[in-house]
Amino acid sequence: MGKPYLLIAAGGTGGHMFPAQALAEAMLGKGWRVRLSTDPRGARYTGAFPKDVEIAEASSATFARGGLAAKVLAGPKIAAGVTGMAVQMLRDRPDVVVGFGGYPSIPALSAATALKIPRMIHEQNGVLGRVNQLFATRVAQVACGVWPTDLPDGAQGIHTGNPVRAAVLERAAAPYIPPGDYPMSVLVMGGSQGARVLSDVVPGAIAALPEYLRGFIRVAHQARDEDQARVAAFYAEHGILADVQPFFEDVPRRMSEAQLVISRSGASSVADISVIGRPSILIPFAAAAGDHQTANARGLVQAGGAIMIPENALDVAALTQQMTTVLTNPEAAQKMAHAALSTGAPDATDRLVALVEHLAQKETA
Repeated sequence: MGKPYLLIAAGGTGGHMFPAQALAEAMLGKGWRVRLSTDPRGARYTGAFPKDVEIAEASSATFARGGLAAKVLAGPKIAAGVTGMAVQMLRDRPDVVVGFGGYPSIPALSAATALKIPRMIHEQNGVLGRVNQLFATRVAQVACGVWPTDLPDGAQGIHTGNPVRAAVLERAAAPYIPPGDYPMSVLVMGGSQGARVLSDVVPGAIAALPEYLRGFIRVAHQARDEDQARVAAFYAEHGILADVQPFFEDVPRRMSEAQLVISRSGASSVADISVIGRPSILIPFAAAAGDHQTANARGLVQAGGAIMIPENALDVAALTQQMTTVLTNPEAAQKMAHAALSTGAPDATDRLVALVEHLAQKETA
């Protein structure tokens, strides 16, 4: 008998791709063959995937973006993707299909549904994404990254937590160095969308910190391509040491070395922050569907591990005040780090692996 075969379908953003990567790494370790079905946007995140994962780009589209012509073309594009995927699955039948959300997961989940292949989805956020909402009652299990997650009637939900990549697990519960009169690291992460407001407000807030404090600050700031030059120039003009890049390959290392993280509350960011255990100031993305980033931040905030500033309340003065509070109070910062850690689910990947194996066993039973 050949190796059991897992098809992972995910796309679009790091929020979908990072947990997909975590599952891929674990299943390869269990002796499975793993294939990832994604789209060109998702393919940008595959550089860190293990080399043994086959990457396949599926034809898909969304009705949510673009003008009328794009919407009209979306239907045939998705249909072509589903047909192509069904033909592929008839030739090479997966034992299990797992969808992580994003419209590029539609072809694989649709084909698996039609061919009655065991399937499940993982939802990273406290509110189901559009595609996962569509499939929630058509899969054996909805693995939930945030609990409770709002599920439709008839959907079988189970709390797994959000899987984090091996590089994050290596830094799990890394000792925290509280703020003091020595170089301090501030990590600024905008996520894959909506990072502009952080690029607009954070540099000014850091420049407005009390002078004695500002002299100790080192910034790692993830900014959009189009914002990178102006953000870097601002920091330089104000004498602040800053590394400004559109994408950090080594977020886990930078996070473990940070005294404070300022971030959107995307699911994977919240999972990383809680597994590594760092104080954070979270600014939920106001335009996120169903306001799911506020739902994502809730657990960390209630535990005392994070401070949440709603986007409509975010300005230089508010952010400077909260940063000063954390960075001048080592004892409170240490407590925040411990509180963040208490909300983490470092075994989320193991829980997900167990669900995949259980589905495969049911199929062969």
